[in-house]
Amino acid sequence: MPNPVVEMFKTQIGKDSSKSISPVGKWLNGTILEIEEGKIKVEFEVRKEMTNPMGILHGGMSALIMDEIIGATVFTLNKEHFYTSVNLSVDFLSAVKLGEKVIAQAEVIRAGNTIVNVECRIYDTEGKVVAKGMSNLVRTFKAVK
Repeated sequence: MPNPVVEMFKTQIGKDSSKSISPVGKWLNGTILEIEEGKIKVEFEVRKEMTNPMGILHGGMSALIMDEIIGATVFTLNKEHFYTSVNLSVDFLSAVKLGEKVIAQAEVIRAGNTIVNVECRIYDTEGKVVAKGMSNLVRTFKAVK
């Protein structure tokens, strides 16, 4: 049976996120490149308001991108409950300048009944890892369907 959440996301491949249900997702305005249950790949352009005073992607923005697509990745599991982040561990490995694009990829490592573990990496357009992270999310309230 097809996963309705994944099927909905597939209709958004190649489009910007201006119609996202997430206010942060709208602001980040990424473009979904690939989606499947438990995996997502999204491209973002580094805009001025996403940079630090040196004109490079702010570390907090890298963490925000990760948190946003990790949440979307867990959402693709189409579980009965919502999940919220317990932690987010991020390693900042390289710089990306204003106007450049990054690709963020997240993958569910383990989806338990209570805790879901997800890894995420952000790459520059040449495939170099810019940042990598991991998050655990805990089951919260039941989703209304």
